[in-house]
Amino acid sequence: MEKTDTELELAIGERLKMLRSAASLTLDQLSERSGVSRAMISRIERAEASPTAALLARLCEGLGLTLSAFFAPEEPSSSPFLKQSEQRLWRDPTTGYLRRSVSPPGMPTPVDIVEVEFPAGARVSFPPREESRAITQHVWLFEGRLDMILPQQTFALHPGDCLFMDIGDAFDFHNPSDQPARYAVILNRGR
Repeated sequence: MEKTDTELELAIGERLKMLRSAASLTLDQLSERSGVSRAMISRIERAEASPTAALLARLCEGLGLTLSAFFAPEEPSSSPFLKQSEQRLWRDPTTGYLRRSVSPPGMPTPVDIVEVEFPAGARVSFPPREESRAITQHVWLFEGRLDMILPQQTFALHPGDCLFMDIGDAFDFHNPSDQPARYAVILNRGR
């Protein structure tokens, strides 16, 4: 069952504060590591602001996590099987894109699989992050159109196309069409 926006803001704020505390990081230290202002981190932790996908990704990188790990349940999974109804959902407050964590949490693998429903005309930009150089991803488009804009080249993906990339570089996801796009992101945290 999908949570309301208020419930999600509270859950994200509590999770961010718990992970920051578990890493023994002050607000200032996480701010320096992530490039997100101390004030914004504090607002998110108090559920006074909803982070965008790009902002949440920067905070996760500052914590040394992927977005999937951020949304993973606290308790380790006792099963390698995860029903769709139990997969965690998150909606970006700015673009409205819906992110589903498909991989069973707590498995001994550096791979995370995420499914995304990306609205028509939406764009999400990720700045370059040196902390993410150890992470790669495959973007596999199922439906719609998706432009992946990298520093040196733009790739126009159509259904069935797959792009491999290092996520330490700057990149944009852009849906140039008037229809939603649906794709999988397969993240690998260990080269």
